[in-house]
Amino acid sequence: MWRNIRIAILLFILAIVAWSNFYDRLSTTDWDETLSIGIFPIDEAGDPATRNYIASLDNSDIVDVQRFLNEEAREFGIQIAQPVSVRLYPPVIEPPPERDAGSGVMGNMWWSLKMRFYARRASRASGLPAPQIRIFVRYHNPSFTQRVPHSVGMQKGLVGVVHAFAEDEMRGSNNVVIAHEVLHTLGASDKYDFNTLAPLFPIGYAEPDRYPRFPQRFTEIMAGRRAVSANEFEMPRSLDEVIVGHATALEVRWIRQ
Repeated sequence: MWRNIRIAILLFILAIVAWSNFYDRLSTTDWDETLSIGIFPIDEAGDPATRNYIASLDNSDIVDVQRFLNEEAREFGIQIAQPVSVRLYPPVIEPPPERDAGSGVMGNMWWSLKMRFYARRASRASGLPAPQIRIFVRYHNPSFTQRVPHSVGMQKGLVGVVHAFAEDEMRGSNNVVIAHEVLHTLGASDKYDFNTLAPLFPIGYAEPDRYPRFPQRFTEIMAGRRAVSANEFEMPRSLDEVIVGHATALEVRWIRQ
């Protein structure tokens, strides 16, 4: 009997999660009112330089994310005055739960549930109105860390984790990663080859019809790199070098089929 009760409880939880996913998808991509996005800094390095860097952050440091998303949304015909609002929230002390890469499907599902609860708890702790999308930015000190883990954005739960560098010169590229993960939470998919990191043609090219094709002038946001030649690819330094392509606009419902 207890086994049946546990199964029933699990099915009930999964049904709630499924409904939540469906509702989140509709409510965040109908584009009839402003979508709120919260950026939550986390001191990953735990050293004075990183703490001071985070303490120096304000909304001006992330305003480019808001500007970029609003300008691109309007390029695809979204009519409301401000499609998104991006706000910097107070730093979060507790780091997000870690995902075990080898945990399999059930492990990933469990991690996803833990991330949802973590995101809600962390946003409530700020004392400010909870945003619809929560992006947790884990700042690393580049003096100690040259390569950071892969960032992630989840449509299920509307939450993202960004690994960024606590350095003034990296603010532009940090904002590119933040915008990339925000679009993941809205349903956008990656548009690069996972083995080579090369942008996929044509969906990963900002200007697939450009002639001559190379060099591409801009980076497609979900491709992460622009093709300088058939075999050379460069990462953007800021959102000024990035655009949203047609395929991505379809996925986030800026274009309706």
